[in-house]
Amino acid sequence: MDQSTDGDPIWEEIRRDVAAAAEQEERLSQFLQITVLNHARFEEALSFHLADKLARTALPAPSIRDAIEEAMASDPTIGVAARADLQAVRDRDPACTGRWVPLLYSKGFHSIQVHRVAHWHWQNGRRSFALHLQSRVSEIFGVDIHPAARLGQGLFIDHATSVVIGETSVVEDDVSMLHEVTLGGTGKETGDRHPKVRAGVLICAGAKILGNVEVGEGAKVAAGSVVLSDVPPHSTVAGIPAEVVGHPEADRPALEMDSSLGS
Repeated sequence: MDQSTDGDPIWEEIRRDVAAAAEQEERLSQFLQITVLNHARFEEALSFHLADKLARTALPAPSIRDAIEEAMASDPTIGVAARADLQAVRDRDPACTGRWVPLLYSKGFHSIQVHRVAHWHWQNGRRSFALHLQSRVSEIFGVDIHPAARLGQGLFIDHATSVVIGETSVVEDDVSMLHEVTLGGTGKETGDRHPKVRAGVLICAGAKILGNVEVGEGAKVAAGSVVLSDVPPHSTVAGIPAEVVGHPEADRPALEMDSSLGS
C-alpha cells in the first residue's frame, strides 16, 4: 500500500531505496515492509524501529513508542535533528550507500536519536524513564550518553562502540567522533564537570577528553589522545596528555573525517 511522504524528500528517498532493497533481498522484505514501508512519515518509522530495539518483556515496544512519539510531537526539532544526523552519516561515511542504511543499521545514529528522546523526558521531569532509556542504549548498543547531556545536530558517531558522554557534556553541531571516545569527568567532582565540544570538531578513535575543558571550534583530537586542558580552535592535539601538534587542513575537520595529524 502506497503511503504519503508529505513532501519530505529525505523520506521519499528512504522509501524508494528500501523498496528496491526489499525487491532485491526476499529474506528482508517483511522486515523492511514492517519497519519502513508501512509508515507514512519518517518520524513514525524511526519511533517504530527504535522502540522495537529498546523493548523488553517488562516494558514492551508499544509503550516505548508512545514515549518516543510524545517527545517528537512536543519537540519537532527532534525530527529535524535526526534528518541532519542522517545526512551527516551519508556525507561522512564512505561505507554508507544511502540514508536508509543508518536509519536501519547504525547504532551510532540510533544512540543519538534515543538520547534526544531521553533528553526531552529528562527536561520534562521524567528522569526515571530517561535513565531507563540511557541504560537500555548502553546494554544494546554499547553507547552510554547521559540524558542531561546537550547534543547539537549533524552529528556522526562512527562505529560507536564504547562511546561515553557524561552528564554535563555539550556537543555542538557538525561534530564527528569514532569508537571508544570518552567525554568524561576526572574523578568524583560534582557540578559542571564534563567537556564542551564546539562545532566542527573531529574526535578520533579512542580519544579521552576529561573534565570541564573546551575543545574549540574546528579542532581535531588525534586517536588515543588524553585531553586534560582546553584545546584552541582550529588546532590538532595529540598525545598523553594531549598537546598542540599542528592545525587541521579543513576549517571543520569533522566533515572531512581525516584522522591523520596533518600539518
